[in-house]
Amino acid sequence: MKSVRHGRGRTRESPPAASSRLPVTAAQPSPFHPSKRFGQNFLIDKQVANRIVSALGPRNDETIIEIGPGKGALTTQLIALADRVVAIEFDRQLIPVLADKFSGHNNFKLVEADALTTDFCAQILPARSARVVANLPYNISTAILQRLIEQRNCVTEMVLMLQREVVDRITAAPGSTERGFLTVLVEAYCEIEKLFDVAPGAFRPAPKVWSSVIRLRPHPEMLADVSDENLLRLVVSAGFAQRRKTMLNNLRNAPSPLQERLKAHGGASIVLCLAEVELQRRAETLTLGEWTRITRALE
Repeated sequence: MKSVRHGRGRTRESPPAASSRLPVTAAQPSPFHPSKRFGQNFLIDKQVANRIVSALGPRNDETIIEIGPGKGALTTQLIALADRVVAIEFDRQLIPVLADKFSGHNNFKLVEADALTTDFCAQILPARSARVVANLPYNISTAILQRLIEQRNCVTEMVLMLQREVVDRITAAPGSTERGFLTVLVEAYCEIEKLFDVAPGAFRPAPKVWSSVIRLRPHPEMLADVSDENLLRLVVSAGFAQRRKTMLNNLRNAPSPLQERLKAHGGASIVLCLAEVELQRRAETLTLGEWTRITRALE
């Protein structure tokens, strides 16, 4: 989707609702050419833009972070509804486009930065918290999502457009072949709600796959009751390393330093027994509670 490496109106009209799979009502083309390098697919469907903003529901007393504003498909509405909009854009060719279009609004802050390394909590100051809206590029959406989770102390909600395949993984239940590392990570930190699907024709250039919009709300406390969050990530990553293998085999072949931790606790089979997880289970069948017990057995 758009790159992410990348006055104050007070309109109160709510964006119109739309059906779950929306028809395309394209805007006029722009001379700016999307970058393949940045994985840019600009949103051009006004109905989809309206529905994303409606799902977010910006308030006039809050700060909104927009990651990868692109050419401003969402930005105009966000500026009109929110107290302040902080837009993070990596593509330097888009910076003058956005500055020219929105710099006259005193509640708009444009930051040329890479969302993978941006300190969102610092960028929103003096506000202490903000909600995020983003149309994320397919090629780095998972990495940005992990970055946002890391900064959940100031990010209270995310409304994100992602590749539908990624959303299917995030929402996959135990036993589903779609379940993976990202599923467990997001489940541990966030409340998850899939909102609607978006057809390829809503973008220019049109991607080859569907997209989905999802809402994530960070839990006040991580649901996995572990003292070492990094250890949980190492365990889950090792468990999904080779999906067709059992948990026992994957943990036996875990990389260092996890392998050393396993050996210090009697080996993979002992750890799984302590966690009350059958040795021949596969990672995709485990619940968050079972991943938590394995991690706690290693602490």
